[in-house]
Amino acid sequence: MCLVFVCDEDERVVARQPAPGACPYCGGMVQAMDVETQWRFCFLPLYFKTKKRYYCSLCARKLAVQ
Repeated sequence: MCLVFVCDEDERVVARQPAPGACPYCGGMVQAMDVETQWRFCFLPLYFKTKKRYYCSLCARKLAVQ
């Protein structure tokens, strides 16, 4: 008998909006993105969370919140 564990992580961008400030690396515009994360085990949702992430629109680096 063989057991197969199927786990899946799905990330989806829900919304984008401009954020104040500039990128410290290139000086580009900063975007705030609401990212929805969902972990599933055999099609059953186990974990669901929405996070706000900041990215530079010019160099596409992920920026830390200070």
